[in-house]
Amino acid sequence: MNPESTRHRIRLVGAGIATSLSPALHEHEAAALGLTDYRYDLIDVAAEGIPVDRSGDALRRAVAAGCTGFNITHPCKQAVAESLDELSGNARLLGAVNTVVVRDGRLIGHNTDHSGFLAALRRGLPDAALGRVVLAGAGGAGSAVAYALAAAGVRDLRIADLDPSRAADVCARLEAAFPRTQVTAIGLDAIEANLAHCDGVVNASPIGMVGYPGTPFDTGALHPGLWVADIVYRPLRTELVVAATALGCAVLDGGQMLVAQAADTFALLTGVTPDPDRMRRHLGDLLAEQGAPTVLEESR
Repeated sequence: MNPESTRHRIRLVGAGIATSLSPALHEHEAAALGLTDYRYDLIDVAAEGIPVDRSGDALRRAVAAGCTGFNITHPCKQAVAESLDELSGNARLLGAVNTVVVRDGRLIGHNTDHSGFLAALRRGLPDAALGRVVLAGAGGAGSAVAYALAAAGVRDLRIADLDPSRAADVCARLEAAFPRTQVTAIGLDAIEANLAHCDGVVNASPIGMVGYPGTPFDTGALHPGLWVADIVYRPLRTELVVAATALGCAVLDGGQMLVAQAADTFALLTGVTPDPDRMRRHLGDLLAEQGAPTVLEESR
């Protein structure tokens, strides 16, 4: 591939994404790699009045207009998966897509959320105990995080979601793929009780992000023996991250997963391998420009 002569028109599809850092993160890395004809724009389904269950149609229209690939975010990851021409093995297992590659007019769905979270966990919390973990959220991102936790070696995974059937579905998928991991669906109101006997907890719900203030559970249930991960990165220091840090918990913030999945997505969309460390430094610069903390939280 000759990067200088390759044209890329990427779109991020989701709702409430006006403040996303992904466009700047991708375009900066493209420029550093010599991809001079690379543009990354937004399709905000909420702002454009596109029903989530019709987001697949929006992709087709964008391809017809010259789009060459997509990032997919909340709340479209599962809806889009149903309307693509092909799914990678991971996307099929998870029932969710965060990356769509356009090849010869065909839309092929991938999922780099799982590899992104796994890489972030190993980098940011390399010594995290993986005996028993609670996961809040079983949507598109949550299913990917669940897959990553099982792949990391979690022996007992407890999944809670606002929609109990969604949590049960993720459990069924994981039981088939990871027979050595015990997977249990629990109610949202059971999270606090379970935390007393767990090694770690992950927030993979939208609670805590811009537009969805608060925490996914009562942070009074946190204790210093827990490690705490949040996949939300807008803001980087969510209420959950702040509470966990104050208690002295080992913490992993959403910036780590953002960079790791962005690097994997970039490679899929361009065929060019990015530099994750450079992307991580650029994310720090972007956050500094916004007056946010410039250091991505890692084990402490």
